[in-house]
This record gives sequence, structure tokens and C-alpha cells, in this order.
Amino acid sequence: MILNDKEFGENGMLIFADCAVHPDPTENELAEIAISTAKTTRAIAGFEPRVAMLSFSTKGSASHELVDKVVNATRIAREMEPGLKIDGELQADAAIIRSIGEQKAPGSEIAGNANVLIFPSLDVGNVAYKLVQRLAHAEAIGPVLQGMAAPINDLSRGCSVSDIVNLVAITANQAAGLE
Repeated sequence: MILNDKEFGENGMLIFADCAVHPDPTENELAEIAISTAKTTRAIAGFEPRVAMLSFSTKGSASHELVDKVVNATRIAREMEPGLKIDGELQADAAIIRSIGEQKAPGSEIAGNANVLIFPSLDVGNVAYKLVQRLAHAEAIGPVLQGMAAPINDLSRGCSVSDIVNLVAITANQAAGLE
């Protein structure tokens, strides 16, 4: 997601996952999505990911099994990829707005500074992606699919010619990187 407001993410670029494929990932799958998305961020966007595991709760502000799923997925991702800059559970505002991140999650290196947003379900991810694209007049590139044997990507039925060109360029670069 490329925003006109350069204050957010990495100079206006935010990576969203999963917005197109997996309806209700398990804790382990959510951890794997976070790790895969971090790798894809490095490879395609060219910057170091700061991953926020999103929830309707920040650092225990709510108690619910859906919050537990995000907390556990964050722990699992840290165990699987110890060097990954990741934190959760974080509400979206705490993840991307520094003053709110400092207030809701003091001491977090990710809160208020995230450039990768991992959504807890396809429902949440797809709704957020469409809202940000339309209301913020952001350029949405993708979805870029991960975990496939070969580069395969997806386009929305509402995509533009620019969307197609951008995703073809990403897919070609992914294919060139295959061994």
C-alpha cells in the first residue's frame, strides 16, 4: 500500500497481510504469514520490516480468544525467527501512530513505527485494504501471494491497468530470482 502521506510506514509504504487468501489462519499460520511477509518485504520493497501483529487489543487492553491467537502467533514468530522485529498484539492506531504507540505500548520498538501490518483474519485484512485504498487514495499493489512453488499473484476484479503493470513487474522479478 503506497500512501500519499509519507509519515506512515516506510516513507508512505505499508505492507499488508493477509488481505486476499487465508480466511482464518491458526496461530502457527499467522506466525508463518508474518515471517513470510517480512521476507517478501525485504525482497520486493527493499527495507527492513517492522512487523505489527494487529488486534482489537493493545498489550492486554482486552481479553478474548481472538486476542490470545495474536499474542500466541507473535510468540511463535519470535521463536521461529528470533531476529525479526515484531510486536503484538497492537491496535492499528498503536501500530502506525507514534504518539499513540508510545501511550498504549510504552517501550515497544514497533508500536507507532510499524511498516508491515499483519491482520488476524482475511475479513479484517481485506476490509482494511479496500478502505485504505479508497479513502486515503492509496495505491494498492498486489496481492502478492506467498508460499507457492512458483511466483503466482492475484488481481482484484476492480484493478486498473497500472495495477496490472505493477503486479506483472513484481511477478517477473520473483521469477528471475528463482534458482
